[in-house]
Amino acid sequence: MDLNYILSRHQLSLVAAETAAGSEARAAHLGLAQGYAARIRRFQQEAGATANSAPIA
Repeated sequence: MDLNYILSRHQLSLVAAETAAGSEARAAHLGLAQGYAARIRRFQQEAGATANSAPIA
């Protein structure tokens, strides 16, 4: 999957979590954001990003 797509989905999930009407929806969106963040970290590691690179929250 394209990194730009994953970065975009991560941001959209964070925004959706902030504007969620209830705690269950908020938790679901935060869970998605965490999954996308893990994929971004793996992509960065595979691309040889250094430990000094900014982390994805």
